[in-house]
Amino acid sequence: MNYKNSAVGLFTAFMCFTSVAVLAQRKSKKDKEEKTVITAPFVRPKLVVGIVVDQMRYDYLTRFYDQYGDGGFKRLMNEGFNCKNNHFNYAPTYTGPGHASVYTGTTPATHGIIGNNWYDKQIDKEVYCVSDATYSSVGTTSDAGQVSPFQNAVTTVTDELRLHTQMRGKVIGIALKDRGAVLPAGHTANAAYWFHGKDEGRWITSSFYRTDLPKWVLDFNASGKATSYKKPWNTLKSIDSYVESGTDDNAYEGKFKGEVNSSFPHDIPALWEENGQYDLIKATPYGNSLTADFAIAALDGENLGSDAITDFLAVSFSSTDYVGHMYGVNSKEVEDTYLHLDADLERLLTTLDDKVGVGAYTVFLTADHAAVDVPSYLKDQKIPAGYTDSKAVKEKFAAFLKYTYGTEDIVKNISNSQVFLDYKIVKNLDLELREVEEQIANEFMSYGIYERVFTAQQMLENNYTHGVPYIIQNGYNPQRSGDVMLVLKPNYIQYGTTGSTHGSPYKYDTHVPLLFFGQGIKKGATVAPTEIPDIAPTIAAMLGIAFPNGTTGKPISEVLK
Repeated sequence: MNYKNSAVGLFTAFMCFTSVAVLAQRKSKKDKEEKTVITAPFVRPKLVVGIVVDQMRYDYLTRFYDQYGDGGFKRLMNEGFNCKNNHFNYAPTYTGPGHASVYTGTTPATHGIIGNNWYDKQIDKEVYCVSDATYSSVGTTSDAGQVSPFQNAVTTVTDELRLHTQMRGKVIGIALKDRGAVLPAGHTANAAYWFHGKDEGRWITSSFYRTDLPKWVLDFNASGKATSYKKPWNTLKSIDSYVESGTDDNAYEGKFKGEVNSSFPHDIPALWEENGQYDLIKATPYGNSLTADFAIAALDGENLGSDAITDFLAVSFSSTDYVGHMYGVNSKEVEDTYLHLDADLERLLTTLDDKVGVGAYTVFLTADHAAVDVPSYLKDQKIPAGYTDSKAVKEKFAAFLKYTYGTEDIVKNISNSQVFLDYKIVKNLDLELREVEEQIANEFMSYGIYERVFTAQQMLENNYTHGVPYIIQNGYNPQRSGDVMLVLKPNYIQYGTTGSTHGSPYKYDTHVPLLFFGQGIKKGATVAPTEIPDIAPTIAAMLGIAFPNGTTGKPISEVLK
């Protein structure tokens, strides 16, 4: 026997066995690690805070960045995840549809909130998106509390959280506007509160949620906090530092009743009676401050985020919309309003740190729509823009109807840039609905102010995947929308010559911020396209709950840890 060769063979065999064992051990360890990652529990923050800033363009994050403090917008951007290419994928871009779409994960085509108001062709009258006379006001003797979310046909992410937790997770909605509180709160919320101004200046709710105001709301209303904002509105910082906006006094801005020009300061006490009293606060940065005050009071009053069962606070800051409509997106007033809001966000985040715990809550911030630059300003900069002459269009269209069909009654209503036909008259005249739609579409296109005109037949028969047709189709609801949809040319609006508005399918109205922050959220940014309906399923995926039942958006995987 060759002992030398035998020893070498044994040694080789031992080494092979050892290597295999080590590799097997490493593979087992890797499998365990992978299995651990796959089976990791879902992130369950104590509290989710959804923030919607009314009429916030994405570029307000970047234009005013150097003016912001470190604890508000900058904190969300630098410590959270920034979706830089986030857009609404439908039109019209209004407050009601915006809030509904953020929280349902779908578009008006599915949830049915096709505007703030719309013509209801079933009952032949205009309806408001949250109006509901079957419920009564709570906290006021006026009818301002006769609302509910019944017009929303699907569930919200807040509804799904309530269902998932057997109604143990609390949901509270807060906004100056009723629709900004009710639509995010959903059908199953513990409560939604909004600010009733006029001569009352108090937070109210609807009997849809509860029959009385809780003590903490009564205490807040009695505290005089709203009255404390009856004070002059001057700039938060030196107006000379506001270099990211236009001149202070110009022809592109509106004025409060009683003002001789649009420049700072705005004497709120002197303007009080002539401008709706407490309603005047809404059109200043103080409305957002009051909202933040009330949201902070709700944290204590409702014990939000105090246990392991996830709660949800939905907050909408509405004053930015009132200010934008009055002064326009390039105004000193808008810049100042966002600096005030930045400070209010810092207050809210600091309170969340203290009461819920750093890293124990999750926040998202977005908008319900953006806004266009004042067209008269754009025209002066030699950029194509303009206004519609509504009276002239109406007269011309009426003459067309009379000449073509012998009656104007073939059209029942024109609203929200939609034409509603009277189907009985179409049938009585022995006309084809498709042909009437096409004739009316061609007529409007001949007026020179419309970029596109779509018919209901086009919406029903085609599947658009991009561009303006895709956006219009996502806003088309067969049960509620009209028979002809009108799209004005870019930078053309049906509005006054001062201040900004919104509603179009163009980028200036669709491009809005989307920031995620806190527990379960990665730090980073993306310029990959995201859409408003992606928000709700992203939060639902993080929480491990069911998606809202009408969801058409997709979770943004880059955001989640």
